[in-house]
Amino acid sequence: MAVPKRKTSKARRDTRRSNVWKLEAPAFSKCTNCGELTSPHKVCKNCGFYKGVEVIKKEA
Repeated sequence: MAVPKRKTSKARRDTRRSNVWKLEAPAFSKCTNCGELTSPHKVCKNCGFYKGVEVIKKEA
């Protein structure tokens, strides 16, 4: 059975464990119609446009 030759230091152990918990910032893109930040590949919740085409009718 494989046995480690030396004890893993706390610093090495903790740096290895810390990389697992990193989160990425969510992606946003500007709406082509109103300029509000929206999730990519989704209809704009503010104006109802997607790729310059009105998909959902929004009442003012």
